[in-house]
Amino acid sequence: MKKDDALSLPKDWEIKKLGKVCEIQRGLTYSGKDAVEFSNNIVLRATNINLKKSSLDFSELKYLRNDFSIQDKYKLKNGSLLICFSSGSKSHLGKVALIDNSYDYAFGGFIGQINPSKEILSRYLFYSMISDNYKTYISELTDGININNLKIKDLQEYKIPIPPLPEQKRIVSILDKAFSVIERSRNNAEQNLKNAKELFESYLQGVFENKDKMWNETTLSKITLDIADGDHMPPPKTKTGIPFITISNIDKEQYQIDFSNTFFVPIEYFENIKAKRKPKKGDVLYTVTGSYGIPVLIDTEFEFCFQRHIGLIRPKKYINSKWLFYWILSPQAIKQANETATGTAQRTVSLTALRNFIIPEISLKQQKQIVEKLDKLSSETKKLEVVYQQKLGDLEELKKSILQKAFNGEL
Repeated sequence: MKKDDALSLPKDWEIKKLGKVCEIQRGLTYSGKDAVEFSNNIVLRATNINLKKSSLDFSELKYLRNDFSIQDKYKLKNGSLLICFSSGSKSHLGKVALIDNSYDYAFGGFIGQINPSKEILSRYLFYSMISDNYKTYISELTDGININNLKIKDLQEYKIPIPPLPEQKRIVSILDKAFSVIERSRNNAEQNLKNAKELFESYLQGVFENKDKMWNETTLSKITLDIADGDHMPPPKTKTGIPFITISNIDKEQYQIDFSNTFFVPIEYFENIKAKRKPKKGDVLYTVTGSYGIPVLIDTEFEFCFQRHIGLIRPKKYINSKWLFYWILSPQAIKQANETATGTAQRTVSLTALRNFIIPEISLKQQKQIVEKLDKLSSETKKLEVVYQQKLGDLEELKKSILQKAFNGEL
């Protein structure tokens, strides 16, 4: 909080550092040998703090052997906050969740617990630590740091405007009611967004269903010129040259490539790649490892290359590329991917399995008719998605505005 902001606060408010009104504690340390498949000893990690909702998420729990001794100070306390101190992603640093119940869980070393003193309400503290002011403070602390760690001594310096307890209770009551209404509105918008997507998926399934055996079926390999993957050798990196994309560069929602954060390879390297591994207009990329089954239609002649975890499907002339793209999105294609994917840590659809996918064999005229219908429905669906996404964005901005007023003493 800036000095000028402090001057504009009501007279009975104080500005205090987090370390003066809270105890901050790092979590329990343990080794991989202490972990078991199931036990009574549950320890929460950074993944148990939901970044989007700033709430506890118990979907993935970590279990330690039953004879592993855990001191009470490492147990969750009702009314305290959990905070992320270390993460592979800087956007997760400093994320918090309010402990709103009694849980017999411990918290691990990559996260910590903030225990508020009697002069600050836990929910008031929580709202302060999901505000833009707090997020900006954390962002400025970690900007330019390569190791994604948040230090307790830096966190203790965060300044909070603190009114008397009765005023804190009043503010919390207003925020609770406002956020409850916003949450209901957000849930409705998210459900409407989900419904719009499911409508398109349902239509996709109907289009590619061969109920009455109206068309023959064949394998993907028979309607394509090539099905290949990226170069298996580690690519040399340069500051300029030809963009090299990985699965992380593929937008899984929009089915497009994000070239904003790629590295580059030398032109000489690109020129030596086999032609079947160089994307051309009309090709369809297909992720084969990890987040498998994501298609991208190449609709430009822009030159780039890609890693081996991505496949390239080059259709024959009598196959409409857009029709092939839509078919890959269909439940029928997704089902085949799920059934043939192998592996545990990173499931993979092998090129052999991909080549043997069963696909409808229909005329180019029919393909174009299907594409025309799906394009129209896709356009309408995207319009609805834009409306609902805008509503979600507006609700998020409303939350920020209310929080700003709350901690400026304007509620």
